[in-house]
Amino acid sequence: MPADPTALERSVLLALGLAARPVTPLDVRRTVHAVQGDDEPHDVVGLPGAADLAHLVVAWGAGAGPVEVAALLPAPGDVSGLPPEVAAAAIEAGECLLVHLGTSWAVVPDVVAFGSALETGYQVTWTAHAVEDWRTRLAGVVGTLGEAEQALRASLRTATQALVDLDVARWRPDAAAAIAALRASADLGLPSSLDPRVVRVVGDAARLRTIVELATTDDGAAVSLWQADQRTAALRDVERSARRAIAAATLAAGRAQASTDR
Repeated sequence: MPADPTALERSVLLALGLAARPVTPLDVRRTVHAVQGDDEPHDVVGLPGAADLAHLVVAWGAGAGPVEVAALLPAPGDVSGLPPEVAAAAIEAGECLLVHLGTSWAVVPDVVAFGSALETGYQVTWTAHAVEDWRTRLAGVVGTLGEAEQALRASLRTATQALVDLDVARWRPDAAAAIAALRASADLGLPSSLDPRVVRVVGDAARLRTIVELATTDDGAAVSLWQADQRTAALRDVERSARRAIAAATLAAGRAQASTDR
């Protein structure tokens, strides 16, 4: 998970960039920049005619016909919605992009770090796999955007209580700074054409995942092993609902744009 509380996985950024339909050269450059950031230029394998990220964005974002997308953030023990062909690679990567444009694809980034701890670079290769149509099955797994919003509200209450119980801000100054950053962060750098509701759900889910990370670093104020285990189990469910909310939001964004294109 990204250390920056407002940072999003590359697959999420790419899904939302494609959902915004980058049809002009400027749109394509903005999408590529949003996904690559400070990485080395991304390579693409397995997709005919697309050797790098820019070609992929042109092929799928500016291609003919409506495109539907979704980003999945799987974890060990939770492969819901993943095509079996990419399950192992996607779990290792922690992310996967699904695309449907006539043919269904699953694309997984392989991220290799290089350099020193003080100056780290990243080489990213996206591998595309043709898969069965994933759309109906995924919609049943992640639910609607409205259901994701409801789940996030309930999860936020659970996660907030965990922070209160742990008194994180008192015994971890670094966590206190991270919590303050969560409250202050607002701009995710997503395309302005996206539905504000989608942007809100993605932002809330990303912040919730950071809260979970803060609350599960150690046992904090837990007074017994049983309490620590109970808290961990509850927060594991919270983190799962946040990951599914991101999947639901990216799916909704892609479907909204696809219906406009038809």
